[in-house]
Amino acid sequence: MDTDANPEFEVDNFPAKQRSWRVAVVTETYPPEVNGVALTLARLVEGLRGNNHDVQLIRPRQSGTDQASQDALRPGFHEVLMRGLPIPRYPELRMGLPSKGALIKLWQLRRPDVVHIATEGPLGWSALRAALYLKLPISTDYRTNFQSYSAHYGVGFLQKPIMGYLRKFHNRAHCTMVPTKALQGALAAAGFHQLKVVSRGVDTAAFDPARRQQTLREQWGLDTGDLAVLSVGRLAPEKNLTLLVQAYQEIKQRVPRARLVLVGHGPMRQALQAQCPDAIFTGQLRGSVLAEHYASVDLFLMPSMTETFGNVTTEAMASGLPVVAFNDAAAAEWLVDEANGRVVAMGDAESFVAAALALAAQPAVRARLGQAARQTALQLDWSRIVQQFEAVLQAVMQQASINGAGASGPDRP
Repeated sequence: MDTDANPEFEVDNFPAKQRSWRVAVVTETYPPEVNGVALTLARLVEGLRGNNHDVQLIRPRQSGTDQASQDALRPGFHEVLMRGLPIPRYPELRMGLPSKGALIKLWQLRRPDVVHIATEGPLGWSALRAALYLKLPISTDYRTNFQSYSAHYGVGFLQKPIMGYLRKFHNRAHCTMVPTKALQGALAAAGFHQLKVVSRGVDTAAFDPARRQQTLREQWGLDTGDLAVLSVGRLAPEKNLTLLVQAYQEIKQRVPRARLVLVGHGPMRQALQAQCPDAIFTGQLRGSVLAEHYASVDLFLMPSMTETFGNVTTEAMASGLPVVAFNDAAAAEWLVDEANGRVVAMGDAESFVAAALALAAQPAVRARLGQAARQTALQLDWSRIVQQFEAVLQAVMQQASINGAGASGPDRP
């Protein structure tokens, strides 16, 4: 459904299927956009549909030609497109515009059993207010450390106001889902309430060591036994890529034929190319091509300290790679130092580089850690994560039924 082309919504008088729910999912980003929020949310949506729930997905239009999926083509899936604008510094992504009135009208005609808000932008805020006004059960996701990003873009003074906004936003819902126990503790200390841990899954069939491609390595100029180092993610300041470059340059001094492969795009690409002229820059990849790149390298470096989870960590683990990361996000949750990866203290750049250097020179240790990482990743099956997500939604609906209203009471239109 397109709210711009057809402002009048058709009344849906058909009840949801027996033993299923109507779940309204509101997000500023969704595939084909490529980022952690979009990709993991899509897996949850498909999981809900696979378990016989009806999903209403509400998102900004991604382009002038973007069209909503039709129910006839995808039973149990109802898509609503809203107006949006490019996000500053992230022009490939769009944020929804305030749409409270449209959402109230939509949900009055097609009332969901629960509203799940995945992002905290203008569209998410509108959905929160609309759901409160209609006294609907509400869950939210805490998925992006916007307050941490601010320091990397010259607006560090906004960190406290941003955190205040996020706290106000999430505390008005019945529940906020977070991906790790560590983040749950940090947000609880910052005054967030009703926090539930729902981890992120990884597709271990797609990300598999068996996808290794010797022809791809040859294209990179590597012979058998040469070292390929991988980084996957946005090429942006908040990803701490200066440390990645430092680690790679020191690796090159000891392993001269090593090559760095960077998957992703962003504002730092030109600067990184100048610093690492021999590196391989692939741009943004997805699907089987991305999986082949993971499986075809030998070492994965994760220098970021601003992740809420970091799906690339578990994707690398599933691909059988030894990972070097800070003790944060997915690494803190699933990696054990020297058992299935290398984990160093937050902010300890010297130890990060030292761990990367040690693994670069120890192929047998890399193989052992990579095999153990793969075994750990096999525990993160998406069906299990969807069940956790469903359990939290059910608890939210039960709580709302007892309370008889939104978490902070009704809102005014």
